[in-house]
Amino acid sequence: MRALIIQHDHISLPGLIGERLAQRGYELEAVTIVPAGRRHAPTVDFSFPDPGGYDLIVPLGAPWSVDDEAIGGWVGGELKLLREAHALGIPVLGVCFGAQALATALGGSVERAAHAELGWLGIETDVPELVPPGPWFQSHYDRFTLPPGAVELARSTAGPQAYRIGRSLGVQFHPELTEEMLRMWLDHGLAQEARDQGLEPQDLLTRTRELGRGARRRTFDLVDAFLDRVARP
Repeated sequence: MRALIIQHDHISLPGLIGERLAQRGYELEAVTIVPAGRRHAPTVDFSFPDPGGYDLIVPLGAPWSVDDEAIGGWVGGELKLLREAHALGIPVLGVCFGAQALATALGGSVERAAHAELGWLGIETDVPELVPPGPWFQSHYDRFTLPPGAVELARSTAGPQAYRIGRSLGVQFHPELTEEMLRMWLDHGLAQEARDQGLEPQDLLTRTRELGRGARRRTFDLVDAFLDRVARP
């Protein structure tokens, strides 16, 4: 089984999601759209692979908005890939930006969230056996609106947190996060964003370390439930 991992920049990695998929027998093929040297100038040319060659597609997070003009040169290609995957019945697990992109590709939209979310937060879930209540790591300013045919599964005061459509699942939070990844995110701008919201970067790291074992288990449970309940034919 082959899984296409869409990394929008060099620090948006599959982390715990990739680890569990590998344990479940998936061969991970990662593509990175914006290289390290272009993160602040993400207008790059990128050719997406044919989704028909994969059994699963996982578009990850990104520091941009789906409707950001700076990524207009390639985001259309990603939306096309996600529409084609849906039409072919290929499961998609969209994470944060990836969930917003999937929603947009299928007729929903992206808009500013009621408020920003950053840090480890709980969510209200209708299906805890599929989407546990957390806490999950959040880092976003936007939210998605549901595409036609999607079912909202979880939410917070900022907006929807999870939805299902066909064989696909989109989540607004970051189940893939590891402490090492958070350190990279903080070094590439998230530390200042945290301070702007009255948070201490070191507190985020400490909390991530404290929650590490439970967060790992929740992510594995989410991936397993997605594969067994949603992605299966």
